[in-house]
Amino acid sequence: MNIRLATPPSFAPAPANENPLAARYLAVRQQTENLAAPLSAEDQMLQSMPDASPTKWHRAHTTWFFETFLLGGEASYRPFHEKFGFLFNSYYEALGPRHARPQRGLLSRPSCAEIADYRAYVDEAMLAMIARGLSPQQEALLELGLNHEEQHQELLLTDILHALAQNALCPAYQTLRLAPAREASPLRFIPFDGGTITIGHDGDGFAFDNEGPSHQVILAPYALADRLTTNREWLAFMEAGGYRDATLWLSDGWALACAENWDAPLYWRERDSQWFSMTLAGEQPVDLNAPVTHVSFYEADAFARFMGKRLPTEAEWEHAARAQDIRGNLRESGYLRPIACEESSGRPRQMFGDVWEWTQSPYMAYPGYAPQDGALGEYNGKFMVNQMVLRGGSCVTPAAHMRATYRNFFHPHQRWQFSGVRLAESLMRRGAAKPDNEFLRDVLRGLSEPQKRLDAKYFYDEAGSKLFDDICRLPEYYPTRTEIALLNAIAPALGSRVAKGTALVEFGAGTGSKARQLLDAIAHLSAYVPVDICEPQLRQTVAAFKAHYPRLKVEAVIADITRRTQLPVGSAPLGFFPGSTIGNFTEDEAIEFLRAARATLGTNAQLLVGIDLVKDMETLIRAYDDSAGVTAAFNKNLLARINRELGGTFDPDGFAHRAIWNAGKSRIEMHVESLHEQSVFVAGRAFHFRRGETIHTENSHKYTLAGFAALAEKAGWRVAEHWTSDDSAFAEVLLF
Repeated sequence: MNIRLATPPSFAPAPANENPLAARYLAVRQQTENLAAPLSAEDQMLQSMPDASPTKWHRAHTTWFFETFLLGGEASYRPFHEKFGFLFNSYYEALGPRHARPQRGLLSRPSCAEIADYRAYVDEAMLAMIARGLSPQQEALLELGLNHEEQHQELLLTDILHALAQNALCPAYQTLRLAPAREASPLRFIPFDGGTITIGHDGDGFAFDNEGPSHQVILAPYALADRLTTNREWLAFMEAGGYRDATLWLSDGWALACAENWDAPLYWRERDSQWFSMTLAGEQPVDLNAPVTHVSFYEADAFARFMGKRLPTEAEWEHAARAQDIRGNLRESGYLRPIACEESSGRPRQMFGDVWEWTQSPYMAYPGYAPQDGALGEYNGKFMVNQMVLRGGSCVTPAAHMRATYRNFFHPHQRWQFSGVRLAESLMRRGAAKPDNEFLRDVLRGLSEPQKRLDAKYFYDEAGSKLFDDICRLPEYYPTRTEIALLNAIAPALGSRVAKGTALVEFGAGTGSKARQLLDAIAHLSAYVPVDICEPQLRQTVAAFKAHYPRLKVEAVIADITRRTQLPVGSAPLGFFPGSTIGNFTEDEAIEFLRAARATLGTNAQLLVGIDLVKDMETLIRAYDDSAGVTAAFNKNLLARINRELGGTFDPDGFAHRAIWNAGKSRIEMHVESLHEQSVFVAGRAFHFRRGETIHTENSHKYTLAGFAALAEKAGWRVAEHWTSDDSAFAEVLLF
C-alpha cells in the first residue's frame, strides 16, 4: 500500500516572490515526501542495521526538529503528540531520553499516515510562524532545520538502498534515468602549487558550524586525479589480489577485511563471471566506466597504496574545489547512482556529485571552532573523534545543499554511504632523489627561461627514436629519402677518398639506416661505431648490424654527441652526421658540436655532414607538420618522457604541436603550445603556462653551401668536397 501524503495546510501560503522563506520551507518539506512516495508502508519501516533508520523515522525526525527548536519556543504551540519527542529525538542528550537507535525499525506505530498528519500539523504551524515574521535567530534556526532535512533526504535514500540490498529479490526503489554510455578517459593528475591557502567557510551564506572558521593552512605542491576512480580500475585492484595483500592495508582495516571477508565493494555480487551491483533501480551489471562506490576508508586507502598514490587531505581537496562550479551528478540529475564522467578538460572533473570522496583527514575541529550554545551544540562537535572526512557530495545529495566547504564524516569502516575515491600524490618528493640528473637540470633550466625551451637531444629516448623512424618514412618528409638517394649516388666518389681499414663513426646514430648506404657501397670500411645518447635504441642497432654484417666490427658508444668522446677505434676515422641533424643546433651549438667532433675523431679525420638547403616555405612546413600527426606525436613525446623519467605532470593532450618558419633565422622552429592556462610540476617545481604560451623544442636550420662552409671554418674544419641532390634540396658536405 502506498503511503498517504500529508494534507495540505488549511491556509494559502504567500507567493514565493513575496515570502521566499515559506516557499523554500515548503519546497524542502515536499521533496522529502516526494522521495518517500515510491515506498510502501512496509518499505518505510525497513531498518537493515543499527546505523540506518527507517524512512518513516526520517520523515518524523526532521519534523521533530522544527517542532522542538523553533515551535517549542512559542508559548501558544501545542505539540502534536507528547511521546513523539522521545521517539524521534536522534542524539540530543540535553533534550532527555530517547528511543534506542538500533530499535527504530520496531516502531510499527505511529503509522505512515499518522506521520503524514504530524508533518502537516507542524508545517501549518511553521508557515504561520513564518508569516508572522522571524527574528534573525529564528531565521538561522529555520535555515539549519532545512539543511538538516536535506541531509536526511540523502540518508533516506542510502538507508533504503541498504535495506533493499538485503532482499534476495533485489527489489528496485524506482525506475531511474538511463545513465549515459561513456568511456572513462585515461587517469591524469592535475598539479596545484600549494603554499599558504585559506579553507573553511568565511561566514557568507549558510554553513554548518563544523565548516568554520575560515583559516589558513600550508600545503606542499600536490596533484589530484582529474576524475574519480572507476569500477574498472577497482576490478583490476581486486584481480591483482588487493583484498588479500596485507601490505596495502592499515592494521585495523586489514583485521576488519579479514573478519568480514571483504573481497569487493559493498553490494557487488558475481554471477557467471560477471559482476553486478545493487542500486536504487535494483541489481544492475557493474558499469566499469562509472566511479566505484560503497567502499570504506580502509578500502580507499589500500587502493591508493596499490596505485602508488594516496588519498588527498581535505585541505587539498577544498583548495582544488574552490575554483570549480558546483555542478555534477547530484540528486536532481535523476540518475541516483554514479555515472561515467565527461571528456577531459584539463581541470578536475566530478568534484561535486557521484560519490563522496574519502580524504586522509581525521574529522577534527578547525582552529577557533566553538560549538553552539544549548542542545544544538551537539549537532556536530561531539562527533569529532574516530571518524574521517569526506568531501564533494554524491549522486543523492541535493544540489542546493552542496558547497566547497562542506565536511561530511563517517567511521573508516562504513561502506553503505555513496563513498568513493579520488587519488592524490605529493609533488615535492618526486625529483628529490635525482639532484645529479643532467636531464632534470636541463629541463628545469629550460622551463625557467622567459621563452620556455627543451633541448632537442632529449627527443631520442626509445619511444622518440621509433617515432623519428616513422617520420623518416612519411611522404611529406623529403630529407630522408632525398639524402638516401644522394648517399647512394656519391658512395663511389666518397669511397675513393677513404683509406682501407677506416672506421665509420656515426653521431646520433638512431637505427643507423643511412650508415647502411655507405657500408653497403664502400667495402673497405672496417668498423662501424654508432654514437648515441639513447641506450635501448643503441642496443637494438648494434644487434641489427651484427646480424646483417657478421664480418664487420661493431662497437657502440653511449654518449652525448656534443661532447668529446673516447672512441674504441684507431686514428683517421670517417665521421658521419646525416639527416641535417646539425640544423637542430643554434649557430653556437653547431660550432661547439663540430669542435667536439674534431676532438673525438682526431685531427686527421674526415666528417661527412648532411645539410638541408633553403627552399620554399610550404614544402618545409609540410615536412614538419605532417597530415598523419606523427611529428606532433614525436614533439609531444618529449613531454611524456619528462613525465616518465622525471615525475612531471604534463598533460600532452593539453598542448598542441606547432611548426613555424622563422625566415629571419632561416629555420623551422618546433614548439608545443599550451591550449589553456595550466600549471605543470617537475621535481616539485611549478611552471605556469598561459593559453597560447609555447615551449620551443627544436630548430631545423636550412643552409646555403657558402653559409655552412663559413660555419665549419669557425670550428676548425674546411670543405673538401660537396654533393647536391638533383632537386637542390639537400647536400652532403665532406669536411677535413
